[in-house]
Amino acid sequence: MILTVCMSPSVDVTVEVDALNIGKMNVVKSKSLSFTGKAINVAIGVSRLGYEAKTTGFMYRENGASFEAELAQEGVPSAFIWNEGRVRENYKVIDDKSMLTEINDVGAVVKPEKLNELLSAVKMLSKEANVTVVSGGLPRGVDVSYYRDILCAVDKRSLRIADTEGARLFAALDAGVDLVKPNREELEHSLGRELKDRSDVLAACGELLDRGARTVLLSLGRDGAVITNGTESYYCKSINVAVNSTVGAGDGMVAAAAIKMQKGAGLAEILRAGVAAGTATVTTYGTVSFTKQKYIEIYDGLTVSKF
Repeated sequence: MILTVCMSPSVDVTVEVDALNIGKMNVVKSKSLSFTGKAINVAIGVSRLGYEAKTTGFMYRENGASFEAELAQEGVPSAFIWNEGRVRENYKVIDDKSMLTEINDVGAVVKPEKLNELLSAVKMLSKEANVTVVSGGLPRGVDVSYYRDILCAVDKRSLRIADTEGARLFAALDAGVDLVKPNREELEHSLGRELKDRSDVLAACGELLDRGARTVLLSLGRDGAVITNGTESYYCKSINVAVNSTVGAGDGMVAAAAIKMQKGAGLAEILRAGVAAGTATVTTYGTVSFTKQKYIEIYDGLTVSKF
C-alpha cells in the first residue's frame, strides 16, 4: 500500500479563456472543479494504475465532504484529520496558448492539537505502507519544521518520498528521504541559482543528495526528467504530445515512481514510469490525473539513457 499525506488540500477551479486580458473583461470558455492537493493527486494516480493507495492529512468541515466523495469514486480510502473552516480555493486560468496563470488562496488555520493528531495518524498508518509520500504545502502559520516532523513520524520500514520546495524541501531532507522530486523551476528557486546545463543539473541534485536524499528525480518539463543517486544518473526525454494542462503532472510522476519503488525497481525504470505518468497527465484537460491506457501508450514509446 502507498500512503500519501496531504497537509494543504485545495479546490482547484480551472477555467479556459481565449486570451487572458489583464484589466479587461474575460469570458470563460469552460470551467471545471477538482478536489485536490498534491498528495491527493498522487493517491488517485496510484489507484488508476491499479495499486492500493490511502490518503491522510488535514481536511475542513465546510466543504471537505466533496473530497471524500471524489476519493471514494476513485477507490481511495481516506483518514483525514478534521478541522473547522473551509478548504482554500485556487484559480487556474489557461489561455489559447496553453499558458497557465494561477491565483492561490490561503487556507484556514490548524490548531496545535491537530498537528499532533496528524503525526500520530501518520505513525500508525505508515506501518502498513510500503511507501509514504509527503507532498505540497503547509497550512497557514505552520512552521516548515513540521515537514521534518511528519517524515520522522513515518515508520522506518516504509520508503519515504517528499515533493515540495524551498525551506520545506530542506526540512524534509533533514529527516532523510528515499526520493525527492522537485521540478527545475522549484530546484532553481530552492537553491537560488539558474541551472543552465548538464553539469549544473547534476551539481544541484548532488546538493540534495548531500543534504539527506538517497535519490533525486528532477522533472525538466517538456524536456523529460533526470534521476540520480550520485553514482548512477539517467535521462528520459518525453515524447511530443498535445498539452491540455500541466496541472498535476508532477503528482502523476510521483505516483508512478512510488509504485516502481514499492516493487523494488531500479533507477532507470522509476524514471521511465515517472515520465510516462507525468506526460499522460498533461494530455488530459480538466483533471489532475491520467488514464492507465494513456500511461501504457506513452510508456511504450519512451527510452532511457545514461546522463
